[in-house]
Amino acid sequence: MKLSIALSSSLALLLFASCKKEIKTEAPVKSYTVEKASWFIGEWGNKSEEGELTERWKKVNDSVYFGESYFVVGGKDTVFGEHVNLEDKNGKLSFIVTVPGQNDELPVTFEMTSSTDNQIVFENPKHDYPSKIVYNKVGNDSLVAEIFGMKKGKTASEKFLMKKR
Repeated sequence: MKLSIALSSSLALLLFASCKKEIKTEAPVKSYTVEKASWFIGEWGNKSEEGELTERWKKVNDSVYFGESYFVVGGKDTVFGEHVNLEDKNGKLSFIVTVPGQNDELPVTFEMTSSTDNQIVFENPKHDYPSKIVYNKVGNDSLVAEIFGMKKGKTASEKFLMKKR
């Protein structure tokens, strides 16, 4: 009888051990969409007869980049400026622009609609101009930003060629 109790106990222990499920817990790997725009980081610019365009981007954290751009005429008069937050919100990249003196100082959001290693497209079909913003990486030291939309009832676009400083 002692043998059968010992044998039953051993079998029960063996059965219990073989049914034990091994649970592995690993932290999920977080991938930030904003990293697609890492080539924005730095200072970019272009001088022309009309004035000087400057655009600066910096990484705020793993999910936000901050950008600012302005256009200076005659070396001292800033005629245009804007602030941009490029934010990863639940896997979607948003280009959030605030322009002093426009839209009651409220931000306008453009959602990323496509991206490749060398191009990112943001769109907001409800906004008149621009309704589409495209950044093209031409090389490690140059990029082209383009805006498209409707101005006074007509299709319009502008192109901004910039070199890294």
